[in-house]
Amino acid sequence: MSEIKETLPKGQEQPLVQHMLELRTRLLRCMVAVLVVFAGLFYFSNDIYQYISEPLRATLPAGSTMIATEVASPFLAPFKLTIVLSLFIAIPFILHQIWGFIAPGLYRHEKRLGIPLLVASIFLFYLGVCFAYFVVFPVMFSFFTSVGPQSVTVMTDINKYLDFILKLFFAFGVAFEIPVATILLVWSGISSVESLSKKRPYVVVGCFVIGMLLTPPDIISQSLLAVPMWLLFESGILFSRLLRKQRKQDNQSA
Repeated sequence: MSEIKETLPKGQEQPLVQHMLELRTRLLRCMVAVLVVFAGLFYFSNDIYQYISEPLRATLPAGSTMIATEVASPFLAPFKLTIVLSLFIAIPFILHQIWGFIAPGLYRHEKRLGIPLLVASIFLFYLGVCFAYFVVFPVMFSFFTSVGPQSVTVMTDINKYLDFILKLFFAFGVAFEIPVATILLVWSGISSVESLSKKRPYVVVGCFVIGMLLTPPDIISQSLLAVPMWLLFESGILFSRLLRKQRKQDNQSA
């Protein structure tokens, strides 16, 4: 084995080792960033949970409260929420580390497109989370707490509530990435603006199907997700047209 290693060119081994070391360094930086944010937020864990649960508590009937059905829930639910929130807050730094790792292997025109898309994806993810909290949750929880039988007292478990809203936060954050996904489809050549425009009726139906699956079964809640998704799709097509026009101008000038 030693003789085989000696015959291998060092130029082929060193780049791989360097890449692995750089990847490890960047992963450690991401972990440290999340831990630093978590350390700053841990003291306020209960206050953060109070704020996140406000949309539900505001719609509970008089005399109803949230409950903890497990012994460790009063500690674990805020703890888990703080960890997830720390990860959300650290997303810009994490994506910056990912970009720093892959950027050296990209062409100049790819970098010119990649940076705006990276910034846009971060902004749209946060926008989707805020839209879910400030717009969708009040309507959704108001519906849920008003349709139950009068003999049933609504008292939601804090762990069940946390799991429910985290899924919706992630779903809305990903759904708001539609413009970025649309631009990438056109830019990579997988699809074209004309092809996506022809599929608009199917996209609209798909948006309402997704809205039906992720929101309560009423037209208002479904529209609160479906209409923004459709508008985001249209904005993705618009920016794809502008990108294609800019690419033609660059090719002509070159």
